[in-house]
Amino acid sequence: MKKKVLIALAVAVGLVIVLLIALPFLIDANQFKPTIESNLSSALGRQVEIGNIQLAILSGAIRVADVSIADDPAFSRSPFLKAKELTAGVALIPLIFSKKIEVSSFTVTDPQVSLLRSPSGTWNFSSLGRKESKSSPKSSDPPGQPASAPADFTVAKLKISNGTMIVGPVGGGKKQTYQEVNLEASNLTYTSPFPFSFTAKTPGNGTVAVEGKAGPIDPQDASLTPLDATLNVKHLDLASTGFVDPSSGLAGIVDFRGDLASDGRRIKSKGTVQAEKIKLAAGGSPSTVPLNVDYNTAYDLKRQAGDLTQGDLHIGKAQARLTGNYDTSRATTTLRMKLAGQAMPAPDVQGALPALGITLPSGASLQSGALDVNLSIDGPVDKLVIAGPVNLSNAKLVGFNLKSKLGALSSFTGLGGGGGGADTDIQTLSGNLRVDPAGTHVDNLNAVAPSIGTITGNANISSTGQLNCKMAAKLAASGSAAGALTSALSSLTGRAAAAPGGSIPFTITGTTSNPVFAPDIAGMAGGLVKGAPGTSTSPADAASGILGLFQKKKSP
Repeated sequence: MKKKVLIALAVAVGLVIVLLIALPFLIDANQFKPTIESNLSSALGRQVEIGNIQLAILSGAIRVADVSIADDPAFSRSPFLKAKELTAGVALIPLIFSKKIEVSSFTVTDPQVSLLRSPSGTWNFSSLGRKESKSSPKSSDPPGQPASAPADFTVAKLKISNGTMIVGPVGGGKKQTYQEVNLEASNLTYTSPFPFSFTAKTPGNGTVAVEGKAGPIDPQDASLTPLDATLNVKHLDLASTGFVDPSSGLAGIVDFRGDLASDGRRIKSKGTVQAEKIKLAAGGSPSTVPLNVDYNTAYDLKRQAGDLTQGDLHIGKAQARLTGNYDTSRATTTLRMKLAGQAMPAPDVQGALPALGITLPSGASLQSGALDVNLSIDGPVDKLVIAGPVNLSNAKLVGFNLKSKLGALSSFTGLGGGGGGADTDIQTLSGNLRVDPAGTHVDNLNAVAPSIGTITGNANISSTGQLNCKMAAKLAASGSAAGALTSALSSLTGRAAAAPGGSIPFTITGTTSNPVFAPDIAGMAGGLVKGAPGTSTSPADAASGILGLFQKKKSP
């Protein structure tokens, strides 16, 4: 009896195996093609086309070749998503006995997705799942839920594996490619939140990871779907994201970690940003020190604009506060910010100065000093204008003697009444700073150096790093230099010249790392002619006489 039971069981198992093996040949899977295309098109609100379908009964799945999801026609006629294969998990019993497909999961392998943004800031994925309904909502519909929402659409598991994501503006603008895109979501539905995780490799070999919960999906605009997640970005190369014009000079490597919370109207985010090798001006060079920001911001999804309520900037021991607002509704994000810092240690800040196009002379460094700034940061991120007053006090610049670098001006023995040495003490240095795409400019510059006196003027650093500065040195009251200048000017003008402490105009050219100082002969001669009415001194004679002041005496 026992033997007969075993035989019967073996026969039954054999029949099941034979049935499973034969089932793909007995059921033409392609008969489900219209149903699958129709159901997916209805759920996504986009035309879906698929190729050949194969049954994989032992794994409880069907494999669909050549999947294509149409884009929003307002953005592109090319597919929004293309994939060589999609695997759908199906319930076997309904399939075998009723030839009905009940899908429990989707796995899309090696897809290519195009994310396009219009000039108004709208994304092409915003309309996913949207259905236009000519009828009014039914009384049984949940409040705020349009009658067209596909409320019965549920997938136990969605997986996108090893995808490629192309991101950029509509049309022929520059686009960037993100590789190794992976997405997993479970219990995906339009009516309730669902957990998800997303990872991708950014251009420049960075990574981005998002994990949390999303939903319910907004049936009219998927970009307004509520969200509660953590975002972790590592080694994001700003210049390679596709959102920044490389010619703007904006560049750097950014790490970012923060929390995101959205109710479908506003996104609140709080976290930290670390930027290395940051560059903010076309004529600048990468910062040699990291910049860290603790931030808190709120972003309005409809207006596509937000407010930065906290932006605590740390550069070593130096601290500054960044606040303001930003607007992403245009093709390029626009900022309106304020940066304020008081008594910031200059040695800590100096490593960030090259990002603004300000480079200390070769071999020089700030050993001490306190920096105050009150700057506005305005304009598109690729054409920022940074402007406002700056003040450096009680500073010591080591490895650079400004007095010796004044070149021909040092022909006045005892210039400024000071001695030699390799350093420069700066009692105060102030001016109005402006950094824009053309370069770096400092107006109303005023510097007091005890070894020289007071230096005033305007300084310009081009976007290529060239100096063009017109300055004037007002010598210290003591010392023979002032007396020599007074005597020389008196002989040229035929009248009493300026009192000791008169200004000597000079220029600075070359580069910030190798500045060249020279007397401004034309400026000095022009000043003498204007200041000597009734004399016969011509500009040429005045210039010739002044030039003699700077010539070294020949040995007898």
